Amino acid sequence: MHKPVEVFSLFTPFDVDLFRAGKHYKLYEKFGAHHLEWDGKRGTYFAVWAPNAVAVHVVGDFNGWNPHAHALYVRWDGSGIWEGFIAGVPLGERYKYVITSNTGEILEKGDPFALAWEVPPKTASTVSTTWYEWKDTDWMANRHLHNGLNQPISVYEMHLGSWIRDPEQPEKLQTYGQVADKLIPYIKETGFTHVEFMPIMEHPFYPSWGYQVTGYFAASSRYGAAQELMYLIEQLHIHGIGVILDWVPSHFPGDAHGLYRFDGSHLYEHADPRKGYHPDWSSYIFNYGRNEVRAFLISNALFWLERYHADGLRVDAVASMLYLDYSRKAGEWIPNEHGGRENLEAVSFLKELNEAVYAHFPDVQTIAEESTAWPGVSRPTFAGGLGFGMKWMMGWMHDTLNYFELDPVYRKFNHQQLTFSTVYAFHENFMLPLSHDEVVHGKKSLIYKMSGDDWQRFANLRALYLYMFTHPGTKLLFMGGEFGQTAEWNCNQSLDWHLLNYAPHFGLLKLIGALNTLYKQERALYEKSFSPEGFEWVELGDQENSVLVYYRKGHHREDDLIIVLNLTPLVRNDYRIGLPADGSYELLMNTDDVGYHGTGVTPGAVVAEQREWMNKSYSAALTLPPLSGMVLKAKSLKLKVKSKN
Repeated sequence: MHKPVEVFSLFTPFDVDLFRAGKHYKLYEKFGAHHLEWDGKRGTYFAVWAPNAVAVHVVGDFNGWNPHAHALYVRWDGSGIWEGFIAGVPLGERYKYVITSNTGEILEKGDPFALAWEVPPKTASTVSTTWYEWKDTDWMANRHLHNGLNQPISVYEMHLGSWIRDPEQPEKLQTYGQVADKLIPYIKETGFTHVEFMPIMEHPFYPSWGYQVTGYFAASSRYGAAQELMYLIEQLHIHGIGVILDWVPSHFPGDAHGLYRFDGSHLYEHADPRKGYHPDWSSYIFNYGRNEVRAFLISNALFWLERYHADGLRVDAVASMLYLDYSRKAGEWIPNEHGGRENLEAVSFLKELNEAVYAHFPDVQTIAEESTAWPGVSRPTFAGGLGFGMKWMMGWMHDTLNYFELDPVYRKFNHQQLTFSTVYAFHENFMLPLSHDEVVHGKKSLIYKMSGDDWQRFANLRALYLYMFTHPGTKLLFMGGEFGQTAEWNCNQSLDWHLLNYAPHFGLLKLIGALNTLYKQERALYEKSFSPEGFEWVELGDQENSVLVYYRKGHHREDDLIIVLNLTPLVRNDYRIGLPADGSYELLMNTDDVGYHGTGVTPGAVVAEQREWMNKSYSAALTLPPLSGMVLKAKSLKLKVKSKN
C-alpha cells in the first residue's frame, strides 16, 4: 500500500507573491524535492511549477513508477504550484513528474529544481541534498582580496571531463575528488589565481561541453555527488585559488525530460520561434519577460554562489541574448516595441541579475561573454550599464591571434592589429580570453596558429603570452595552452600531458608560471588594469621593425614597468628605447631566456642616458632578442624635479 500524498507546503503567501512578481531569488529553498521531517515522519516534500497542468503525479522507485499513485495538490492561489509531502521517500530515490496538460497531453519530466540527476543517458531526478560542512572559512572571509577588480585575476579555463584521464582507463571520467588531487598542485605550480570550470550543471549530451543544460540546480553526476564538487571547490579555496563557474541563461535543449514545453505549454521559452528558438544551437530561448522565469534564473545564479561557494559566474552567450536578430535573417525575428533589434526583456533581466548577485555577494564577479560593441556591459546599472563586473575582450583576442598567424615579413603591414586594442581597452572592464572556442572545430591549437617553423612557433607563443600578461585587463587561458598542446581540444580524451617531456613544451609551461608570478608580484600589472592611467605607449609606430614599447603603471612611480616586444625573428642590436628616468634597469622577464627554451639573447646592461628619445628625456640602447618580449623595471628611480624658476 503506497503512502498517500499529504497536504504540506514550504511556501508562505509572501513567497508566492514574490515568485509571481519575479522577485523571489531563492526559489531553491522552496521548489524541488526536499527531504525533511514533518509531523513526526521523515519523507520528501515535492513542489513544481506547472500552471497549465490539470494533474501532476510523482513517480519513482518508491511507487514502482506508477503514474497514478501519488497526485500532488495544486495551490488554491492560482500560482500554478503543485506540491505535497510523501512519507518514507528517502534520499537517493529516483523520481519524475508525470504532468497531464490542459490539452490532455501526458508528459514525463525531470525536476527543474532537482539537486541531483541520474548519470546520463538516464534521465530521472534524484532526491538529494546540498548539505556540506565547509572548511573554507578563511577564503570566504577574505576573498574580496582575491576577486577585486584591483587585484591580479589569471584564470585557467578547463573542461572537467577532458583535462586529465587515467592512461590505463582513457574512456573513464575522473571524479571531482580525483581531479582535486591532481589539479590543486598543478594550479599552484603554474600560478593561476582562479580556475574556471566549463558548465558542470547536469546536461544530457556530453559533447555539448555542458552548454545544453537540463539540470540547472544539479552538479553533473558524471563526476560524482554534489558534495564531491564542493570538496573540489573547498580544496581550491583552502589553497588560495578562486573558482568561476560557466553559467548558461541564454538557452536550453529540447530534450523530452527537460524544460521544453514543461507542462504542455511554452512555459520557460517563448512560444514564437522567432524569439524562442535558437537557430545556431537548435535549442530554446528563455522567456525573459516572464516573471517566474526570471526568478528561476536569478535563483539559479545565487544558488551556485551560495551553496557551492563560487567566486564568480562567467555568463555564456550574452550577445545572443541582447539582440533579437542574433544569427537570424530578415523576417526571422520580431522587432521590439520601438522597432529596434535590442531584446529589451533580456536587457532588463541581465541588469536585475547583476543587481541581485552583487547585492547578495558583493565579493564575487560576473563576467560577460559578449562579442559586440554593446555599450556599458561592465558598467553599473545606475549608470545605464548592464552591471557585469567584467567582459571578455573578443576584439583583442581575434586581432592578436590574426597577427601572430602572420609570417613576420607581413607583420609591418598589420601593426595596428596589436595597437588598436588600446583605443577601446578602457571602455569596459576587460578580460583577455584565449578560450576553448579558439582551439576547436578546425581552428587549430594555439601553438599551431603561430607562424613559422617549430622554433618560431614556440617563440611567437611565448611573446604572445608576455604581451597578454602585460596588456591591460585580466587574463584567461584554456587548458593545454599553457604547455603548447598540439592537437585541437577533444572533449573525449585527455590533454597530451606527455608533451611536457619535450623541452619546448616544458619551457612554455615554465614561462606561464613565471608570467603568473610576475603578474601577481608587480602591482603595475593590475592596480590600474581598467584605467588609461595604468598604460602608456612609448613606441607604437615602428611597424617597419615590428617593435612595440609601452609602460604599465601602478599607484607608485617606482612600480612602473617597461615592456619591449620584438615580433620578428631578427636580433636587433643597439635599439634605443625611451625611459622614464635616470638610473639602471633590471630585466624581470625575457621570453627568449634559455630556461624557457629560447635562444638566450639578452638585452645587455640597461643604463639610462640623458638623451631624448621617444619623447622621453632619458633612453638606452639595448639588444632585442628575436621573437620576444621583455619586461624592465628601474632599480631605483632618480627623478629630477624641474625648478619653478
